Amino acid sequence: MPTTIDIRELPARLNEVLDRAAAGDEVLLTDGNVPRARLVPIPAEAPKERVLNLHPGNIIYMAPDFDAELPDEFWFGEQ
Repeated sequence: MPTTIDIRELPARLNEVLDRAAAGDEVLLTDGNVPRARLVPIPAEAPKERVLNLHPGNIIYMAPDFDAELPDEFWFGEQ
C-alpha cells in the first residue's frame, strides 16, 4: 500500500518522501482526495558489460575525412 501525502504537506515532508522512494516505497501525492502523482523508485540498472567477440570478423573502417571541419550549415541546422 503506497504512502499517501497531500501536496500541501509536500514541502515540509520532502526529505521523508524522497527517503521513502529511495528505500523502494511508492508515494501517492494527492490534492485533497484527488490523486495527482505517484512517486516511485528508479530501478537500479545493472552495469553494462562489454562483450568480447560480439561481432567477430567485422572490420571498422574510418573515413579518410573523419577529422575534416564540418560546414556551417551543419552547426546551424540547415543541412
